[in-house]
Amino acid sequence: MLTITRKLEFDAGHRIPDHKSQCRNLHGHRYTLEITLAGQVIEVEGSSDNGMIMDFSDIKTLAKAHLVDIWDHAFLVYEKDAPVRAFLESIPGHKTVVIDRIPTVENLARTAFDILNAAYQDRYGTGLRLQKLVLHETPNCWAEITAD
Repeated sequence: MLTITRKLEFDAGHRIPDHKSQCRNLHGHRYTLEITLAGQVIEVEGSSDNGMIMDFSDIKTLAKAHLVDIWDHAFLVYEKDAPVRAFLESIPGHKTVVIDRIPTVENLARTAFDILNAAYQDRYGTGLRLQKLVLHETPNCWAEITAD
């Protein structure tokens, strides 16, 4: 199977409300997102995408529109984290993204996969699909999710 991967980065804050250590406090990370796509190589003479699974700039454009620009410099908060939600709502114009899971790197990877899977799914009629997503919370800690 032939795949391609595009890497993007963004900054976001979060907290793990019930964590036993410092992660229960408000803090942020420089996240690195790796998007791996699989599909047939486009073979259309004269097409800008000829010879590609998908143009890397198009991967970036879709990822930014559906996920990265929404999460970048936002606070990712669990919908049931009432004290933090109330605090963030008290700040006029604050960029807050409410998610239905505790924002661990595992849950953020699953949420990101669901969002991007829909964005890339068979975009060209070539079987294009999101094969794998890797989300680095730090250079040494990350989660990976595959289509399998």
